[in-house]
Amino acid sequence: MRLTRRAAVAAVGVAALLTATACGADDGGGGSGAKTVEVFTWWADGGEKAGLDGLVSQFTTDCAGQTFQNGAVAGGAGANAKTVLASRLQQNLPPDTFQAHAGAELSDYILAGQVEDLSADYDTWGLKTAFPKGLIDNLTVEGKIYSVPANIHRANVVWTNKKVLANAGITKAPTDLAGFFADLDKVKAKGIAAPLAVGKDWTQLMLFESVLISDLGPDKFTGLWNGGTDWNDAGVTKAINDFKQLLTYTNTDRDALDWTDAEKLVMDGKAGYQLMGDWEAADLDAKKFADYDYFTFPGNGDTFQWLADSFVLPKGAKNVDGTKCWLKTVGSAAGQKAFNTKKGSIPARTDAAPADYPKYQQAAMADWKSFKQVPSCAHGSACSQGWQGAANSALGAFSTKQDVAGLQKALAAAAQQFVKK
Repeated sequence: MRLTRRAAVAAVGVAALLTATACGADDGGGGSGAKTVEVFTWWADGGEKAGLDGLVSQFTTDCAGQTFQNGAVAGGAGANAKTVLASRLQQNLPPDTFQAHAGAELSDYILAGQVEDLSADYDTWGLKTAFPKGLIDNLTVEGKIYSVPANIHRANVVWTNKKVLANAGITKAPTDLAGFFADLDKVKAKGIAAPLAVGKDWTQLMLFESVLISDLGPDKFTGLWNGGTDWNDAGVTKAINDFKQLLTYTNTDRDALDWTDAEKLVMDGKAGYQLMGDWEAADLDAKKFADYDYFTFPGNGDTFQWLADSFVLPKGAKNVDGTKCWLKTVGSAAGQKAFNTKKGSIPARTDAAPADYPKYQQAAMADWKSFKQVPSCAHGSACSQGWQGAANSALGAFSTKQDVAGLQKALAAAAQQFVKK
C-alpha cells in the first residue's frame, strides 16, 4: 500500500502542475504583475516538507504581497519531479523557481540555457562572503553563479535502531568494513533476515559511493568524477566485491522501495542499519521515532560527502521579482535557520550559530569545517544527470545479476562518456 500511495501522490502532483501551467490566469496576472511564486521541489512529506514549511514561513515574512504556490512532486531524490520538470522546460513552461542539486547536476540546465545568471544578485545580497569560498568555487561556472544553496547535507551516514543493535550485543560503531560485516552477522544471528535496509537505484548508488570512499580513500574517490582515477582501478574492483557482500545483508525487495520505505524497516525493528543522507534525522524526528543513533560509514574516516539543495531563476519565469525575493530568503541567515533546523541539514552560510540547531546538526557543522569534503554523484554534486542515470542503471542491473566485471565495465564506459576531458 505504501508504494501505491506514493505513486498516487506523484500522479496527483504531475496532474496539478500541468493544470497550473495550462491556467495562466491563476498566476496573479503574469509578467511583471505576477504575485504568485510557484516553487517546484520534491519535498512532499516528512522532514523535507517540514523544512519547506519553515522556509515558506520566512518567505511570507520577507516578501509581503507575494504568495507561495507549492509545486512539489513526491519521490525520493527527485526522480518523479525531474521528469515533470524536464517536460515543462522543454515546453518553455517553467515554474518560477525549481530545486536542483548544486554542483555538476546544474551543468545540464546551464548548457541548455534554461537558468539565469545570479552573480549580480550574489553581490547585492552579500552571499559571496556569507558562503564559504570552496562552495562559491563549486557553484561558479565560467565566472557565473546560477543557483542559491539552501543547505549542506551529508550523504555518508549510517542510521541505526538502537534496540536492534543492543539486542545483538553491539555497543560501538564499526570503524572499517570488516567490523561492519561482523556486526551485520551479529544482527542476522538474532533473527533479523535483512540487517541492512536499502531501497532502489539512487539509494544503492549512495551505499556504493560510501564503499568506494572506504576502499579508495577520499582523493581517489573524487578522482573518479574528474578523470583523475581510472574506473578500472583495482580499488574499484575491491569496492564492487565489498558492495556485493553488503547486498547479501539487505532486503530482497530493495529494488521496489523508496528510501522512506527502507527507513521504515529500521523503525519497525526489521533492520538494524540504513545508509542515508542526514535528512533522515529530521524525518525520524518528525515521525516521533527517538530510538535511533548514527555514525559515519565504516572506513570513511574523517570524510564528509556533501550535497546541497539549491534554487534557480529559470529563463521565462513569470514572476521574476517574486522569485528573486524567494532566492534572497533562501540564502538569508533567517531563511537558512528556518529551513535547516527542520530538515536535518546544516546551513551553507558560515555565520550560523550552532546553538540554534539540534544535536545532530551541531556535530555536522563541526565536521563540515574540519573533515575532508568529497562530492556525491547520487545527489548531483559530483556528476551530471546523464552520468547519474547511467550509474543508477548499472547498479540496477547489478542488484539482480551480481556481475562484478559487468558493473565495472559499465561504470568505466559511463565515465568515458561523461567526464570532462
